[in-house]
Order: sequence, then C-alpha cells, then structure tokens
Amino acid sequence: MIAVVPSATLTGAVGRSVSVEVHVSNGLPAFTVVGLPDAAVRESRDRVRAALLSSGLVWPLRRVTVNLAPSGVRKGGAGLDLPIAIGLLAASGELPSDAASDVAFIGELGLDGTLRHVPGVVALADCATGSTLVVPAVDGTEALAVRPGDVRLARTLSEVVEALKGTRRWAPIPAVPPGSARGHPSEPPHTDGHAQGRPLDLGDVRGQRLGRRALEVAAAGGHHLLLVGPPGSGKTMLAARLPGLLPDLSRSESLEVSRVHSAAGVPLGDAGLIGRPPFRAPHHGASAVSMVGGGTRSMRPGEISLAHEGVLFLDEMGEFPAAVLDALRQPLEEGVVRVSRARGTMSYPARFLLVGAMNPCPCGEGGAPGECRCSEAARARYAQRVSAPLLDRFDLAVSLGRPDPEELLSGQPGEPTALVAERVRGVRALALARGVRSNGELAPSELERCAPLGAAAAGLLERRLRSGALSARGLHRLHRVARTIADLAGSAAVDECHMAEALALRAGRAALAIGGVR
Repeated sequence: MIAVVPSATLTGAVGRSVSVEVHVSNGLPAFTVVGLPDAAVRESRDRVRAALLSSGLVWPLRRVTVNLAPSGVRKGGAGLDLPIAIGLLAASGELPSDAASDVAFIGELGLDGTLRHVPGVVALADCATGSTLVVPAVDGTEALAVRPGDVRLARTLSEVVEALKGTRRWAPIPAVPPGSARGHPSEPPHTDGHAQGRPLDLGDVRGQRLGRRALEVAAAGGHHLLLVGPPGSGKTMLAARLPGLLPDLSRSESLEVSRVHSAAGVPLGDAGLIGRPPFRAPHHGASAVSMVGGGTRSMRPGEISLAHEGVLFLDEMGEFPAAVLDALRQPLEEGVVRVSRARGTMSYPARFLLVGAMNPCPCGEGGAPGECRCSEAARARYAQRVSAPLLDRFDLAVSLGRPDPEELLSGQPGEPTALVAERVRGVRALALARGVRSNGELAPSELERCAPLGAAAAGLLERRLRSGALSARGLHRLHRVARTIADLAGSAAVDECHMAEALALRAGRAALAIGGVR
C-alpha cells in the first residue's frame, strides 16, 4: 500500500515542497529512504521506529520504502520525521487512508514520541502544500505568523494520530502577544545582544554632535557609515543606537527577514515575526563563510544576510581579515549574495546598512603628539587593512574625538531616539515617493531629477572634481548624501550648504591617512 504525505525541506534560507511517498509491501523487513536524503534524513528510521513504539503504535515488520519527491532535490534535516511516521502509519493501515490526504506535516521526533523544534519553520510553512499544516507546538507562533488559521499544533506523535482519527482535539493555539498583530509584531525582541531590557536610546549619548548628526543622516538616507576615533570616543555606543532610528519593517520585509533568521536557527521571539530592523555585530575573528554564508554540509545564511534590512556593525574593522572585508563589496552594491559550492548555488538577500568602527592607528591615539606610540610604517600598515574600494563604499566617514568632560558631567541628555526617528521617517517617506526605499538607492540618472543642484553646489562639486579630491563614484555618493541632508532641512533643491555638510561628513577618511581614496 502507498501513502503520500505533503511536507517541506530547507535549502539555505528557502523552503521547498516535498512529497513523502511511503510504500509498505510484503518481504523481508527493511527500511529504505531514497530521493537524495542527507545523513539526518537517513537516520530518521531509528527515530521513527522508537517514537512509534514509545507511543504504543505498531512498527510494521514488512518492507518499507520511502521516496522523497522530487528525487533530484537534496533533502536535509530532521523535519521530515513526522511526515515519514504519518505516511508509514497510513500505508500500513494504522490510519485511515484519507486522514492526511490534504494535510502537510513538519516536525522532528524524539525517541519518546515528542515533537521537537525544526529550524526554518517560517520558510517551510510558507512553501508547504496542503490546506492544513501540522507543526510542533513549540514552532506554532512562527507557523501561525505565516499561515494564520491553517496551522494545527501537537506536542507528541500520539496527539497527532489521535487528532487525525478524530478522538482528540489539537493543541490550543497560543495567544497573540499584547500590542502585536498576528504576523507583524510591533515590538519584537532585539537580536543584537545590546538591549535585553529597554531599547537603547540616543538620548544616552552625551556630546558627540558630529557623530549624532552622521547617525541621523545615515538612518534617513540608508548611507553606509564609518566611525574613526580613539578608544572611548563612543563609536560602539552610537552604532548600537542606529537600529532604533530606522522605521519598522513592512509586512513583506518582515517575512523575508524572519525567513532568513528562522533558517539560521535564530529565535524569533513570542511575536512570531521580526518587525524591527535587526542589528548584527560579528566578532573580528569571523571567517568569510560565517560572514557571507555557505558551508560544507548546509548552505546556511551568513551575518550579512542576518543583517538584511537592518544594520551590520563591524567593530574594530581594521582587525577583520582583508578577505572577509573585501567579500562585502559585491553585496553592498547588489543587495544580494550568491554562494556557489560544488553542491549548488544559493542566493541570500543582503540589503544592509554597514557601520564600521576603527581606531585611527594601532595604539588608538591617531598620531597625537606625545600620545601616539605608532611609527609611520605601523600606521600605514594599519590603514591598508581596509582596501580603498571598500572604503570608497562608505558614504559617510566621521572622525570622532573623546567627548568633552563638561558635556559628560553636565547631566544634560541628548535628543532622544523618538524625535530623531520621526525626522528619519519623514525623509524615508520622501524617498518612497521617488520610487526607492531610501536616498542611498537613487541611481545616477535619477539624481538629476530628484536632487537638482543649485549653482553654488554645482560649482563646489566641480572644484573638488578638478582638484582630484573626488572620484566619479564619490561624486554620486556625495550627491545622495546631500539629497538626504536637504530633505532633513526641508529643502527641495540641494544647495551649497547641504553639499558642504556632505563633504564634511566624509572628512573622517583623512584620519586613516589612506592616500588615493576619495
């Protein structure tokens, strides 16, 4: 007898529909899985057998063949345990043949019959066929966020079997967290490790007016930001508060971000989906694979994809390996990363706001007389750790000094996040009216239409170009930044004062003493 059970498998951050076909026939007892299963799927035989016996169900002493269709797609993970068990029970007559005809199943089985968490439930639930989806109760929030009303929950294999027979009700649906709509939480958990209680507020930053202004411009226009300054100048403190200035994710963005995080095994919290821009801050010892994604056994998304629609913060950027930093150049331009391995090619979304923080030299004092202990050669080697092409992709480069003691001790808080975020939302709304999500995405051809230059601003740019202090790439990036500054000022045209401020917000490159980068 043959039973067909719908399910899904995860490839990278993308779910793929799978039909689990189970054939039970007379012959010597055997259990075979075909259809390009990985080691976890092949080991399902022992998990399914123990789960059935622990649940008081019958393990058929017959020949069992399991085919995972389509057979040409590699299947991985333990999420196929539950559909294999249900298909085996249906094919052996323990369940009615039509009990699971239009029901998809996803779940890992414990040896005692419990249903366990499966990574990537958001992506799996989105692609699984069938009018109803059965998942472990621990994954109910994520599945319900994608398919509200179509999900059934269970804690054990026995509960699934009894519910399919009609002798038991499904596990109760969890309540929606207060203040959240199903599928789009208003206050999702932070994933940055910086805020375990209240959100980080920009008002906590005393002084650093230039750094605060650069943070506002970066958030409003989606401009990449480089912070250069000695230890204790507030670089990390500023960067950690950038996500709070960004607007909430839209429904489509929330689904895309949650799909990537779910596939990587990152907890999504009680609300089911991520509704706020994520913040990722990998250690400078991270490898290229951990940054861009991939791997030998599973094509996992990397840090740049986990920062999709959010902020990727590289603290101590000069300590990252050069190969890791240069791997960011293509995703910064295209908003997607393509990982190619012998097993295949996978594309991950990677539209993120890059924020880098560096000391001006190895000792951190940046050549200050009587304080810097670095030689000219040491400073040059340190500056060259960041390649000129990558540095040129930072729209803003700000040099920070240590805060003034009077500002630190005055007790006067800075402008809070809520006020700055309101201005950021206004600029983002103007960008949406221009057909882009932020001014940082304006194409050169659109700049002439959306950011007309005044005569004085055009003259300032011409002088910088003729002197060789500005490249063609830098020209367009500078123009976009000036457009954002003009939007913050409520100006339709880009005037000389806006262009001059944009130039001032790029002046931090000089602190690294890298020649030839404009």
